[in-house]
Amino acid sequence: MKRKSLKIVIMVLTIIMMSSTLGFAETDIGQINTNKFGIWTLIPPLVAIVLAFITKNVVVSLFIGILSGSFILNISGSSVHFALVNAFLDVVNRAVGSLADPWNAGIILQVLAIGGVINLVAKMGGAKAIAEGLSRRAKTAKSTQLITWFAGLLVFFDDYANSLIIGPMMRPVADKMKISRERLAFIIDATAAPIAGLAIVSTWIGLEVGLIGDAFNGIGIKADAFGVFLNTIPYRFYNILILAFIVITTLLLKDFGPMRKAEIRARQGKSLDSEIAIDSVNDHSDLEPKEGVKLSIWNAIIPIGTLIVAALIAFYYSGYSSIMSGEDASLIQLLSDSPLSFVSIREAFSASDASVALFQSALLASVVAIVMAVSQKIFTVSEAIEVWVDGMKTLVITGVILICAWSLSSVIKELGTAKYLIKLLSGSFPPFLLPSLIFVLGAIISFSTGTAYGTMGILMPLAVPLANSINPDMSFIVVSTSAVLTGAIFGDHCSPISDTTILSSMGAGCNHIDHVRTQMPYALFTALITVVFGYIPAGLGIPVYIVLPLAIVAVFIGVQIFGRKVDIVEECV
Repeated sequence: MKRKSLKIVIMVLTIIMMSSTLGFAETDIGQINTNKFGIWTLIPPLVAIVLAFITKNVVVSLFIGILSGSFILNISGSSVHFALVNAFLDVVNRAVGSLADPWNAGIILQVLAIGGVINLVAKMGGAKAIAEGLSRRAKTAKSTQLITWFAGLLVFFDDYANSLIIGPMMRPVADKMKISRERLAFIIDATAAPIAGLAIVSTWIGLEVGLIGDAFNGIGIKADAFGVFLNTIPYRFYNILILAFIVITTLLLKDFGPMRKAEIRARQGKSLDSEIAIDSVNDHSDLEPKEGVKLSIWNAIIPIGTLIVAALIAFYYSGYSSIMSGEDASLIQLLSDSPLSFVSIREAFSASDASVALFQSALLASVVAIVMAVSQKIFTVSEAIEVWVDGMKTLVITGVILICAWSLSSVIKELGTAKYLIKLLSGSFPPFLLPSLIFVLGAIISFSTGTAYGTMGILMPLAVPLANSINPDMSFIVVSTSAVLTGAIFGDHCSPISDTTILSSMGAGCNHIDHVRTQMPYALFTALITVVFGYIPAGLGIPVYIVLPLAIVAVFIGVQIFGRKVDIVEECV
């Protein structure tokens, strides 16, 4: 019986992989290269990740990772020297291609524009006014971290916007309360993708619902994709548990591993090393307002509020325009009859171009900030624009890193790295372990590729049919579906080449590798609880209203066991 089940699993997996290859022409080259290069397809992500930890230079690590992948693609039938030259040229072409992509260009532009807005807000005294206002409420390390966590929940609609808005705004308060930049970056990162992935109105939902719908159609099941998405929310164990982990560790003021060391250094007013100390001073001075400016929280609330509100409006307008110019008659009718209904707003957000919408909102917020600065006679028009451009300069390195990360992703996709991992790790297993296996597989692929989106797109067409073939019960399929979404986010959360990981460290003003190094034990701890107390019991059919509370209790007990107090100096608490 076991052999028969194994044969069925292998047969179904093979059919799915073949059908996905035939159904998506753009993945043919990846499948071919997977068969051609085998284990060598793992070299680029491994090189980038290992070098990132060794050198602590993300740009160099990513560049060499891209170069190694391009070299593998060009070595066949060529001399080593010729392949190396072609690989270098290929790296250049991929960088240009990444920047030429409209989505990527929109992300770069909105990152730069938001940098300009934040700098204007700081020079106008808005950031310091907010910091002083929050510091009156955030009187302890606990309250500061809880306020940062809550602020992260409020910017639910996009993970990029979350990282870039919350970090710079809370950084001065965290510094005053002697909270480490590593801890701040962790809270920002853990309330970025996990929240955006859960939100029923966000830039993620279009991808998630679309993938779910396609997967269910592929197995001949007519299901409401959005309804399935809603059913997966209680089973998004990692997303929920990492949010609970932040609150628990904050209330207990307990940390462990490298994060505890970073927190103790921060409580004692020390930096990791002289280089980071210099960077921290420079970062803080950049947030100082122009001399003589009267501090006003409205100089922050109005521009940042404009950014958030305008982003929501831009998401809706972008999606509305896309739907109305499309061919889906039912959606067109829906938006025509009730344009402001919940369903209409959800569909519009799903169809929006998030990168363009965010750039539009950031540009509008920039204009508002410039007008405010000029009208209050803080700056002339020329000075305000110069301050805005100076803010962009601080995030140019972020753009460089993003371009490198996207280029590496394109190499990995062409080599078929993810497909090789699936083929390598898929095998026989008890049915109740399938959600856990999917979670781990998604984490490995997402960690290696640095993209949650891409991982979801790869695994969803495989996981849903596989779950259906093993256990056709809808609840089991829903659990397996949620494992795809959370596994992708967990791996992305850990990966040093992930967009959101990069942006979180930049937003918090934290050394990127230090952020990854201190965050990873927490992510791994939460992932272990997710598997042992989440997906294994759920795979056995235990109701989620029992599983989820027990998993949260397990997080609490784990923190009590492994965590140790960081309030070495009592003035912060």
